Amino acid sequence: MRLKIDQVGVIDPLTGVVLFKDERVEFLVSGFSSEVTGFISNFLKEKREDPPTIYLLVEQICEENGLLLVKVKIYESGGIFRANLYFAGKKDMVFRNFRASDAIALATYYHIPILVRESMLKKK
Repeated sequence: MRLKIDQVGVIDPLTGVVLFKDERVEFLVSGFSSEVTGFISNFLKEKREDPPTIYLLVEQICEENGLLLVKVKIYESGGIFRANLYFAGKKDMVFRNFRASDAIALATYYHIPILVRESMLKKK
């Protein structure tokens, strides 16, 4: 299911949280750095002038290989959230088992869908 970010915040000075919500369900992702939370918040406000180097690396690799990051899928593995990154282009590729926080930040940076399994969603 495709969700949109409703709120971004911090639990404490080191821990960030993102709340996805629509009229029927919600999904909370926490336990990642407050620094990444700041990036996500800035990207939502269209403040993209100083992204982390790793995000620029993804952009450069995509440009040089004719690829686009087209979606991110969040899933749970061993009690933590992970993500698969889906690329399309000359050759479609899936990069598996990445940190959910960075995947959410990349999806926000590139304005692409963030998908979550319906079994992980909490009904309101």
